[in-house]
Amino acid sequence: MGALPLVLGLLFFSFIVTSILIVPFINTLYRLNFKRAEQQTLDAFGKRMPIFDRLHGKKAGTPVGGGLLVIIVVAVLFTVMLPIIEYSGVQITSVYQNIQHEVNVIFFTFFSFGLLGLYDDVKKFFAIKRVGLFGLKLKHKLILQVILAGISACMLYFQLGISFINIPFFGILHLGVFFIPFAMFTIVAFANAVNITDGLDGLAAGILMISLFGLWFLSASILDVPLSIFLALWIGSLISLIYFNVFPARLFMGDVGALAFGATLAVVGILLGKIIALVVIGFIFVFEIFTSLTQLLSKKILHKKLYPASPFHLFLQNYGWEEPKIVQRAWLLQILLTLFGVWLAVI
Repeated sequence: MGALPLVLGLLFFSFIVTSILIVPFINTLYRLNFKRAEQQTLDAFGKRMPIFDRLHGKKAGTPVGGGLLVIIVVAVLFTVMLPIIEYSGVQITSVYQNIQHEVNVIFFTFFSFGLLGLYDDVKKFFAIKRVGLFGLKLKHKLILQVILAGISACMLYFQLGISFINIPFFGILHLGVFFIPFAMFTIVAFANAVNITDGLDGLAAGILMISLFGLWFLSASILDVPLSIFLALWIGSLISLIYFNVFPARLFMGDVGALAFGATLAVVGILLGKIIALVVIGFIFVFEIFTSLTQLLSKKILHKKLYPASPFHLFLQNYGWEEPKIVQRAWLLQILLTLFGVWLAVI
């Protein structure tokens, strides 16, 4: 059996496993009372967000933490299936000489940002006093993210020897040691971008799924089998999550999913050497964090709002767009962005 039929089969297998586990997982979250609280939502400066509460207050009581199930399923299946695939005689090829180093940086990012998000979720729902941005103060949250991203960036640079970015039409730009801060910024930016985008039912998860299909195609085109297997398992599990995450959501990803998925999305793009394609494919995530960041800076420096509401999906919802309308049109735009990003990557 070739690699392509194999990874397609793994996608369906991951979907089936997650689908079997997800309903008992949701019931467990209910029993643990791990769900969106009815408390008032606070922004990064500890101030109320009345627009968010008005538009999303009805979602109180929905379980949070679906990303944790995806992380567990993907990790377990990858750990079990990779040795079986090797034993069956399928050639495990990669663009990197040391496959284990490639796997290490993927799962370090997947787990470490997931644990940070899980801690934040636990603080959010079980702490007596909520502080800062949903559990952790913003500066503490960013410091921890920078540390984790720094470790991932060093693994990419020292273990895998990545020190360049590929710019379409211009060629390869060698960054040398400056690749490390560049990779750190990319990982932290995408982790927070996905987290901020995860504000409407099915929005972030659906955009992420479409993005991963594009990156999966690129990994298959360069015969990077470990990365293709990881992405196939991730996509399959994510599809099952989306079934319960679309409007009206029965399950939210939580910070555990959003931070892990965003950071790992960035690492996958870096591993593929397609950072510009990653920015194009992840443009909605980038635009969402841009509107949120400029709003925060305006409130901090100018002491006034730049937009009536942010991020952009909340602006549209406050303007009067229905939640499913925003999500469905974002998915359509994401299909075009993914196709364009893949085209840029292969020319």
